[in-house]
Amino acid sequence: MLRRLFSRAFWRLSRWTLSSEPAPERPTVLVGAPHTSNWDFVLMLAIAWRLGIDVRWLGKKSLFSGWRGPIMRRLGGIPVDRADPARVVSDVVRQVRSGDVFGLVVTPDGTRGAHDTWKSGFYRIARETGMPVTLGFVDRTTMTTGLGPTFELTGDVAQDMDRIRAFYADKSGLRPARRVEPRLREEDPPA
Repeated sequence: MLRRLFSRAFWRLSRWTLSSEPAPERPTVLVGAPHTSNWDFVLMLAIAWRLGIDVRWLGKKSLFSGWRGPIMRRLGGIPVDRADPARVVSDVVRQVRSGDVFGLVVTPDGTRGAHDTWKSGFYRIARETGMPVTLGFVDRTTMTTGLGPTFELTGDVAQDMDRIRAFYADKSGLRPARRVEPRLREEDPPA
């Protein structure tokens, strides 16, 4: 109830426009890109709450320490121990098999720092769980945000990433200078 009220107020007062395809009806890996600002988190929650999507999101373990832990978990956070990333996939598989319908938000751009490829965790999680991928976006040039298409990955990394690149080609993120082109290391030929 409070989430819906918050989201209605947010979209009524915001300069942003929600432009979205329908919310997925089964568990999905929701790609949040371009991830160029911490404000993306607020937009993600506003989108999810407006569309009635129960979201889970991956965050570094340090975000869950102290007083922030209960708040972050209540907002759908799943702490990631970078020393044991495989546990995240098994936890997500367990939740999918239990019948929960949710969007697992993953920001493959990573930490918004200097890098030139996306992290491939979203791809591995989608393939190992059988979950489709939903492309979420933030585009400052048009002041729109929302959800794009939901589709199954084929396992052909280059083909799947070409489809993802085509969708994000005209999306700038909140801070366009920090945008990272959607490309996985796995696409590059071995040296």
